[in-house]
Amino acid sequence: MCSKKDFIGGEIIAVDKPLGWTSFDAVKRLRGALLRKLGLKKMKVGHAGTLDPLATGVMVICTGRATKRIDELQAGVKEYEATLALGATTPSFDLETEVDATYPTGHITEELVRDVLARFVGAIEQVPPAYSACKVDGKRAYDLARKGREVELKAKTLVIDSIELLEYSPTQIRIRTVCSKGTYIRALARDIGTALGSGAHLTALRRTRVGDVGIADCLSVTDAVAMIREAEIVETEQK
Repeated sequence: MCSKKDFIGGEIIAVDKPLGWTSFDAVKRLRGALLRKLGLKKMKVGHAGTLDPLATGVMVICTGRATKRIDELQAGVKEYEATLALGATTPSFDLETEVDATYPTGHITEELVRDVLARFVGAIEQVPPAYSACKVDGKRAYDLARKGREVELKAKTLVIDSIELLEYSPTQIRIRTVCSKGTYIRALARDIGTALGSGAHLTALRRTRVGDVGIADCLSVTDAVAMIREAEIVETEQK
């Protein structure tokens, strides 16, 4: 039996964003399904927090009047599981760009890693990546960076609630982080590498929670489209 949905009145759909997709790709796919289902030419659909194409995991998508809740939903804490390669850096702090420098890792021990991670818990100052959506003189920083332009961004105050070491080796670590809105895990990887007296960049990232929404609450994009297609529309939307 199909569940009743009020997509115009406002629904919140949690999806597990696939690797390689932009956040806009996921919104566009669901918006297309909604327009076909409702027989409309346009409607409001938005997401509560961008995920990079190289990241997977929780994306909260709002439809219709629920888009008014985006700021509220974005303000919730985020949880990520991240894999960091140690001993090398990239300009983008992840796999979007090639390694630009290598550093020794022989001195890195599990004890050192745990000590360094503990230093990042609490309020911290973080400079966003040049390859980010931050605006510089009205232009996206990543557009400037990809053209080879120097990008200077100001540090922002963020809160890291916790960092847990999930896996350790002298050349790679995996961590779980709970943090505030606006935290760049790529920039955190950069700063952890520096604090270790080496370098680091992000090789995998999965967002496992946005506020109260966890991975277990998410549909695949394919299943979300199927849910929209099969949903029974409440009468208020049929007017």
